[in-house]
Amino acid sequence: MPYFREGDIELYYETHGDGYPVLLIAPGGMRSAIPLWDNAPWNPVAQLRNNYRVIVMDQRNAGRSRGPVSADDGWHTYARDQLALLDHLGVDRFHVGGMCIGGSYSMGLIKAAPARITAAVLFQTIGLHENRQAFYEMYDAWAGPLQAARDDIEPAVLEAFKHALYDTDFLFAVDRDFVARCSTPLLVLCGDDLYHPKPVSLEVARLAPQAVLVERWKEPAFQAPAQAAIERFLATHTPG
Repeated sequence: MPYFREGDIELYYETHGDGYPVLLIAPGGMRSAIPLWDNAPWNPVAQLRNNYRVIVMDQRNAGRSRGPVSADDGWHTYARDQLALLDHLGVDRFHVGGMCIGGSYSMGLIKAAPARITAAVLFQTIGLHENRQAFYEMYDAWAGPLQAARDDIEPAVLEAFKHALYDTDFLFAVDRDFVARCSTPLLVLCGDDLYHPKPVSLEVARLAPQAVLVERWKEPAFQAPAQAAIERFLATHTPG
């Protein structure tokens, strides 16, 4: 099994296909891991692997990946992991696509390394819209079992980490001002529920200078057109 190890961090990853690199970040909240792509309306790994080098990973302390937790951690911690893995794989510039929490991770990557991300697909990104308590509860459902299984993680540290992640605004990893200044092309597939609020997706599409909105994409009748839109979008923004 392929693991990237650096210090106390162990990240499980897979690569599929050849071509321009695309990092796909899975849904699942704090449990974001490769198998959860199978819960999506369709699996973009299977869609894109014929034309791109698709890279997928389990985020730290999700799936088969493991890492420390500190009170100083936040969205930047995950961006650092993701970029370290891509460095390990020899990837400089790449597209990114993220579903659910992967939308916030994708924007965090753009914030951390804007010159490296050539385009981003946000599949029903999480965001703040009358739902902060729901994110606290989702986090606690992940943190409780983790703390019980790990004697190296203190409850107070997990509590601080929760607030570092979810006491922020808008997309959590970035605020409205950042999105309004973001020059990276974005394809926004609209959300429609508690964790993926439609108003947030619509506002991202309105604010971002190079955003394209796909409002309907989950229902079977709309899946093929949405897949075609993704392929056109990525092909348009693939260098060379």
